[in-house]
Amino acid sequence: MEEFQVIDHCLVVKLPEEIDHHRAGYLCEQADHYIVKEKVEHVVFDFEKTRFMDSSGIGIIMGRYKKISCFGGKVYAIHTDRQVKRILYLAGLDKYVEIVKEEE
Repeated sequence: MEEFQVIDHCLVVKLPEEIDHHRAGYLCEQADHYIVKEKVEHVVFDFEKTRFMDSSGIGIIMGRYKKISCFGGKVYAIHTDRQVKRILYLAGLDKYVEIVKEEE
C-alpha cells in the first residue's frame, strides 16, 4: 500500500510493491494534491517495498519532477534495489532525479 507523508516541506511517497498503470493515476493524483495543498518543496519517492515498475512508474516520477521543478524543487529516489535502479538509469531519470545511494 502506498503512503503519502509531508515532513519538513518534503512529500515522501512510499511506493507499493508493484507500480503499474492501474496504480499510476491514483499515485499521480494524490502526489499532485499534496504538492499543491501542502506547499511541498521536494518529493522523495521511497522504493523500499517496490519489486516491479513498468513505464507508468517512469511517467509518475517525470510528471512530479516537471511539477515540482517549476517551484525550484527537487525529486529524490531512496531505497532503490538493483532492478529499480537499473530502470531509472536506463530511462535517463538520473538526469532529473537524485538517486540516493545507500550506506553499505
